[in-house]
Amino acid sequence: MKRNNTNLKFQESSILYEDNHLIIVNKPCGVLVQGDITGDIPLLEIIKTYIKEKYDKRGNVYLGLVNRIDRPTSGIVIFAKTSKALSRMNEKLKNREIRKTYWLIISNKFDSKQGKLDGWFKKNTKRNKSFFYNKEQKDSKYGSLTYKKIQNFEKYCMIEVDLITGRHHQIRCTFSELGFPILGDLKYGSKRSNKDGGIYLHSRELSFIHPVSKKNINVKANTPMNGLWSASPSC
Repeated sequence: MKRNNTNLKFQESSILYEDNHLIIVNKPCGVLVQGDITGDIPLLEIIKTYIKEKYDKRGNVYLGLVNRIDRPTSGIVIFAKTSKALSRMNEKLKNREIRKTYWLIISNKFDSKQGKLDGWFKKNTKRNKSFFYNKEQKDSKYGSLTYKKIQNFEKYCMIEVDLITGRHHQIRCTFSELGFPILGDLKYGSKRSNKDGGIYLHSRELSFIHPVSKKNINVKANTPMNGLWSASPSC
């Protein structure tokens, strides 16, 4: 998958889980999840095409988006193949019944080994950016996460985050507020961009109870194989 490629092809190896109700994939950085003003082909349409061709479906393919991750972010995205599955998964999101774990890379000057970070987040739609506040503001939303340091590099470190809430740009905004922006994240204060245009933020793991079978589902997505990710525990 390459950014701005109108002939974008889906790699079946990116599928982490699939049944009659759900399809879960590992999204590369640079690919949109949903369409926007750029007109670039989003993952939603790529997966629809994949399903249509693989199962030789006639007419339109139903596919609902359960969770979103930012364009420069890589990792797990869940789609629902039926309206019933989508409705039930949306309820799980609302009730925080889907555990979401992320990996990120920041400066190793970040000394804390583990902890909890919370505050209030306010989205600026025009700038597509969120701002952090210690106290509630008008139109702000409370957010929280827990974190632990899982690997040190020469100049950087890898952090694992369990996202308790899912606010707009919550992880990116929180670590930027601490003075440790995610590497490559120019929007939130990183000094330089990454060669692939992405940022070092990866949706690593999701756990939830299947909306139909009621089985426990746990999926993990390997990080990209380039740059600092090549030394991560999943590679």
